[in-house]
Amino acid sequence: MKINIITLGCSKNTVDSEVLAAKWKEKGHEVVFESTQKSDIVVINTCSFIHDAKEESIDEIFQHIARKQRGEVGKVFVVGCLAQRYKEDLQGMIPEADGFFSFSELHKLLNEKDFDLLKSPERVVSTPKHYAYLKISEGCDRECSFCAIPLIRGKQVSKPMEMIVQEAEMLAQQGVKELLLIAQDLTYYGIDIYQQRTLAKLMRKLANIKGLEWIRLHYAYPMGFPYEILDVINEFSVFCRYLDIPLQHISDSVLKSMKRGSSKQQVYKFLETIRNTVPEIALRTTLISGYPVETRKEHHELVEFVKEIRFERLGVFAYSPEEGTAAFELGDPVKTKEKNHRVREIMELQETISLQHNQAKTGKIMRVLMDRKEEDFYVGRTEFDSPEVDNLVFVNADKQLKIGEFYSVLIERAESYDLFGKIV
Repeated sequence: MKINIITLGCSKNTVDSEVLAAKWKEKGHEVVFESTQKSDIVVINTCSFIHDAKEESIDEIFQHIARKQRGEVGKVFVVGCLAQRYKEDLQGMIPEADGFFSFSELHKLLNEKDFDLLKSPERVVSTPKHYAYLKISEGCDRECSFCAIPLIRGKQVSKPMEMIVQEAEMLAQQGVKELLLIAQDLTYYGIDIYQQRTLAKLMRKLANIKGLEWIRLHYAYPMGFPYEILDVINEFSVFCRYLDIPLQHISDSVLKSMKRGSSKQQVYKFLETIRNTVPEIALRTTLISGYPVETRKEHHELVEFVKEIRFERLGVFAYSPEEGTAAFELGDPVKTKEKNHRVREIMELQETISLQHNQAKTGKIMRVLMDRKEEDFYVGRTEFDSPEVDNLVFVNADKQLKIGEFYSVLIERAESYDLFGKIV
């Protein structure tokens, strides 16, 4: 059969889709990703992190139901976070779908006796062949009031270190040069199976894998942060000077309601320590605007925080109430128009900050990994930029370059989120 896998949501879903693809390929099926061609089966790997993600997932399901009715698709199956959380509701709402499978039911979809997404090392990589995501744990033990991930994915389960190293070696042998470590909470890795945080130990093992040139860290929780990983970043050049830390807010009253376990003073000290320990590190964060107890006073406090810290990379979500979370009981008092206004204010500020950061790079030679070619330009990234979410480097395609190779690029011009340069 020809199986088309559609992946929505985060990079963790990307890895899950790649594991499923490997299982079907083992059985002799043809697997494609995001195809618009006819297929025997479409599998939609859904997201339900926030309201917009749910709507996108449902829209995608209906699109492929329509394709099924036109004879372009044989069957439509739905997996992922939306299916995990709302299976019964979806079955009633979209009876035309051929099946909804929670995480514990994926073995039925695969027609296998037993199956564990986290413990299956084989994958069919769906990203460009020179970079890949590597999930080191699943689930989360945190109790953040706004987040439904623990309700969907369950408690933290770490993948054994030897399995991670084996998977990383396999990816490197396939030509992967950049490895992006991901988890719901990267820095909590190892607590459940080794009774201690062991991310630094894992990083040291990964640093010695032949063929890997960049390793990037995503989704670090700020409180209880294992500072020894900063020493590992400094010790091994393979680690990008880049760290993704979703901070969510800075107001003490909001942080308390969010159950983040931190204070404004602690967050400032935390960020200061990171920047003092790893010079020139690029910090990416995510914030939530319009949380129920956030008044305009707390919003302005957040704006001042962004002004002072000057994050290299930053994104903002408008608060989305999620059933079953502690914050859901607070209602949703901040109007959508006001939420969007606050989001825009922060992102307009960040656009200015990002432009200033980028202008400081003009005249410098930077190492760039080329991701793709678009019309008259090659498009790549520096070590300070992760795929899909961060800045890009554009180089005129007057010379033939190889996708997936590193080049030295002289930065000649800067925009808010893009750099322009030439090969030297």
